[in-house]
Amino acid sequence: MSAAKRTNEMAGKRVLVVNDTQEILELFSDLLGDMGFEVVVMSYAPRELDRVREVEPDLVILDLIFGERELLGWQLLQKLKMDPTLDEIPVIVCSAAVKTLQDLEGHLTEQGVLAILKPFNVDQLEEAVRSAMPAGGDANVSARSITRQRSSKTDSRASA
Repeated sequence: MSAAKRTNEMAGKRVLVVNDTQEILELFSDLLGDMGFEVVVMSYAPRELDRVREVEPDLVILDLIFGERELLGWQLLQKLKMDPTLDEIPVIVCSAAVKTLQDLEGHLTEQGVLAILKPFNVDQLEEAVRSAMPAGGDANVSARSITRQRSSKTDSRASA
């Protein structure tokens, strides 16, 4: 599929990216913006659900761990899934915490949450986003299938 066609499909879709690292927020903003999305970024905040409601995202991408050990992303994910006004928003977890993702894999799959590991390449991100979007592909792709996909390409890798 051509880049122009992909961009047209994504036009008007809003993605909220939640991460505690400014560089990662900027990276996602650039990558997703290049894919044609409107991107809103935020760091974790005590009133994050109010911000999610304000943004009205079509997709949320979040990290599980903020700081060195705090599972604030997991807490935010649980709050999103327990709120009847927000529980239908697709979520992608993007994290370098391999063990944590493995431990939570069943829960993530049960909740329809996709996961990608950092470092990731642009193709992996695009596939996950297209799979998660309501009209963007197979929303039933499992967390396992996304996290286990690895590419031999190293030139387009991002890490944090």
